[in-house]
Amino acid sequence: MAGDAKRNKSNCLEDLRRRILTEAFEPGSYLDETELATFYGISRPPLRELLRQLAGEGYLILQDNRGAQVTPITLKTLRNLLIAAPMIHGSIGRLAAENATQAQITNLKDAQHQLRMATKRGDNAEIALADERFHSTMADMADNEYLLPSMRRLLIDHTRIGVKFYDRRDPTIKGLQEIAIEQHDQLIILIEDRNAEACSVLAMAHWELGRSLIESFMSPNTIVLPLGRAPDHNRLRS
Repeated sequence: MAGDAKRNKSNCLEDLRRRILTEAFEPGSYLDETELATFYGISRPPLRELLRQLAGEGYLILQDNRGAQVTPITLKTLRNLLIAAPMIHGSIGRLAAENATQAQITNLKDAQHQLRMATKRGDNAEIALADERFHSTMADMADNEYLLPSMRRLLIDHTRIGVKFYDRRDPTIKGLQEIAIEQHDQLIILIEDRNAEACSVLAMAHWELGRSLIESFMSPNTIVLPLGRAPDHNRLRS
């Protein structure tokens, strides 16, 4: 029984992370503790413990008298992400090349394989999750207790935005995605070669490509409508 409860908690935690990252729970929405406890087969006290953990990681905000809210994505959030991301990615890239273990490199290659398979299927959610796993693994490689929380927090919002813009029907986004996947391959090579400087430079360039994807999604082509004929006001008055 204790083992089942522990598994239920672990499954609940991972599934909640996944549902937030894929926007099954939309940014700004509130979670119903009763429904979640019933769904995952756990009682309210351990569920609240998990919600506190997710709040500490940046997935949720615990609101007095209202419960757990999925962290919103605001204009301020997006602006701060765009400001901080290149610095964080560059530092992570450098330290990953310096500190990666062979087991972590294997995990990185597996995440890249998952990303390629999800891209072939055109599965937006799985593409975003595989990309998140790739960069989370690089953050683990960096082995820096100050950078890791920042990168994890950044990836929460980047992944949620990514679920929306990974649309293979858009030729511009499709082309940028293909370049991004190729850059992942290059990052793996540089990490294996322990080329910290080149890995840092490429990690920042990779982020700039991610920024381009975000901008492509945020600034879609406008809808052009025919102007038509101006109304005949004399006819309208008759």
